[in-house]
Amino acid sequence: MGAIFRREFGAYFTSSIAYIFLAVFWIFSGYFFFAGCLVSATTDMSRMFQSMFLIIIFLIPILTMRLFSEEKKQKTEQGLLTAPVSLGEIVFGKYFAALALYTIALLMPFVYALILSGFGVVEWGMIFANFLALFLLGAAFIAVGELVSALTENQIAAAVLSFIALMTLYMIDVINNYISVKPINTVLEKLSFYRKYYAITCGLFNVSTIVFYVSVAVVFNYLTIRVFERRRWS
Repeated sequence: MGAIFRREFGAYFTSSIAYIFLAVFWIFSGYFFFAGCLVSATTDMSRMFQSMFLIIIFLIPILTMRLFSEEKKQKTEQGLLTAPVSLGEIVFGKYFAALALYTIALLMPFVYALILSGFGVVEWGMIFANFLALFLLGAAFIAVGELVSALTENQIAAAVLSFIALMTLYMIDVINNYISVKPINTVLEKLSFYRKYYAITCGLFNVSTIVFYVSVAVVFNYLTIRVFERRRWS
C-alpha cells in the first residue's frame, strides 16, 4: 500500500491538481475567516467551518476524479489489477493519498486560530472539534468520489457525477422537508450529513457522528474494492 500511496500522492504534485485544490481551498477558507472572524471581531470560527461544507462539495470531486478514471484512460488499469498487491491495498493506497492532500489543506485553519489568539482567547477545544468534523466529512466524501471514479473512465465525467452525488447527500435535509412519512423522515434525519456536521460546529459533539462518517468511508471503500473484484475476474 505504501508504494501505491507514494505514487498517487506524488502524482497530485506532478500535475496541477494539488496546487489548484490547495489554492482554492485556502482562498475560500481565508475569505470566510476574514468575513466571519476578522470583520466581526470575534474568535469564534464556527461560521467559517459551517461555510466550508459547500466548498468541500465542489473541491472533493477535483481531488478524486483522477484516482481510477486516469488508470482507464492511460490503459494502466489491467497492469494495476494484476500487480502483486491486494485490491484493498490499491484502493486504500489511493484513498489515503487523497486524504493526505486534503489534510494538508485543513492545516490552514490552525494558522487562522493562531492569528486570532494574538487578539483574544481562542477556544481550542472548539477548533479541534471543528477540524475533526471537517476532516471526517472530507474522509467520507473522498470515499464517495473514489467509488464514482472507479465506475467511470473520463475524469470530467467522474468530477461531475461526484459533485451530483455529494450535492444529493447535502440536499437530504431539503428532500426530507417535502416528505411527510414519519419513518422515512426518521431515516433521512439519521442520514443527514449536514445536520451532523452543523451540530459539531455549534459545539454539540457526538460520538455517533464520528461513527457515522467513518462508516460511510469504510462502506464506500468496500464498494470500490468490490467493483475491482468483479473486473479482476471478468
